[in-house]
Amino acid sequence: MWEKLTKQWFLTALAVCFVVGYIFADSLKPLLDMSLLRSGIVFAVMWAMGVTLHADTIRKSLLRPLPSILAIAINIALVPALCLPVFWFLPDRLAGGLFVTALVPCTLASASVWTRKAGGDDSIAMMTTVVTNLACVLVIPLGLSLVLSKQVDIPVTEQMRKLAMIVVAPLILAQLMRRYGAARWADRNKIRIATCAQMGILAMVTFGAVASATMVSKSGGESTAWIDMTMLIVLAVGIHLAAMLLGIIAAKQTGNPRESQIAVGIAGSQKTLMVGLQIAIDCGVSVVPMLVYHLGQLTLDTIVAGKWKARSEQDSQG
Repeated sequence: MWEKLTKQWFLTALAVCFVVGYIFADSLKPLLDMSLLRSGIVFAVMWAMGVTLHADTIRKSLLRPLPSILAIAINIALVPALCLPVFWFLPDRLAGGLFVTALVPCTLASASVWTRKAGGDDSIAMMTTVVTNLACVLVIPLGLSLVLSKQVDIPVTEQMRKLAMIVVAPLILAQLMRRYGAARWADRNKIRIATCAQMGILAMVTFGAVASATMVSKSGGESTAWIDMTMLIVLAVGIHLAAMLLGIIAAKQTGNPRESQIAVGIAGSQKTLMVGLQIAIDCGVSVVPMLVYHLGQLTLDTIVAGKWKARSEQDSQG
């Protein structure tokens, strides 16, 4: 019950922060110029998420690497590929934002949590999380230069350097701290650390709302049409479900057990909110697709994980 209430509180807070940031964008606009502040928040949140990760569980996945390879390939390559057709259906700012969403790595905590809830192999989810977050230094700049070069004016080397500093560095630091004495402290204070990370995410959502309002203002006050928002929701949900389904099918066809199929489906299709917000703001595209995708994966994966868990319980009783 407490976990459910906490999740509802955070989703409500996400909506409130976005609305507040959008409405008071004129007053909060100076925040957009504080790039060092945004980078600091991302660094802190990535460290907070990384210090509670039990990355030693990936040793199990090394014994049978194929499921992890499938999940990583789906997350890094297939999801961006599935996203390419959205440029035919959405305005540039929304299509660009959804493509940025497709490029960012797997969630740091949710993939493992949902995989465990569904009865899957969380070592595969952990491996996917670690590899995709480390690889984002190359994946994101390459994807931006290949697809969004007309919309994004950020040098590839500069983007690589920034991602190394705000994504890779805090994760390595967090795991080094766990290895050399901070593991017990992090595990005891996991809830407090997670709450602090959530505060950072809410701050970034506010920044993103300000950026979105500023973008609309610069375009002459044009608002996003309801048909565009409806199409965005359908496409975001469709891409997530397609990646999950293809991951399950690929794992099944290669002879992997249900536990591995679940892990490949969930880890291959999930995307992290924090990095997505930062990249979207830097690139000048809408943050709304990242928020829609994130809310969609929270809702859908909860339902799917519940059904998998119920099926596993039925099979064990039978």
